[in-house]
Amino acid sequence: MSSSQSPRAHRIGWASRFLRITAWAAFLVAGTAGTWFGTLALLPWGLGYSYDTATGIQHGPPVPWQFLVCGVLLLGIAVVTSWNRCWPTVLLLPPSLTLAWSMTASSEDITGLWLVGAGFMAVGSTLGTLVVLGVTRFARPEHTLPKSPFDGGTRVSQRD
Repeated sequence: MSSSQSPRAHRIGWASRFLRITAWAAFLVAGTAGTWFGTLALLPWGLGYSYDTATGIQHGPPVPWQFLVCGVLLLGIAVVTSWNRCWPTVLLLPPSLTLAWSMTASSEDITGLWLVGAGFMAVGSTLGTLVVLGVTRFARPEHTLPKSPFDGGTRVSQRD
């Protein structure tokens, strides 16, 4: 806090940053969980194997379009979040997705192998999120980089 700022102005700035970060975090967590559950609810394919009444045979794994739609929506959420001022909140995407996926998988699994899938989901979504963070960080021109609320308003870049 500089000597020209009053304590009240400093508190208002802190509260504003906290609300902005909280709003981005809520958007990301709700958007991630909503994407997973919404994809399951809105698309006509269920998770798991399909039963063909004509032949009496189960087949499948799930239809790839279901995961493609979910992946594209999650990519959009990650890019929008990492492009804006509160980019560290995008790190909430992997645990949110893993938790949403685990709720679905654990309710349908009788073998207990959903825990292995949850591990793969956590690792894969974390790696994907880090790639998105890296690409969006270096994709924008230097002059458009916003000031980060996480480090007192200094620029995100070290080259200032």
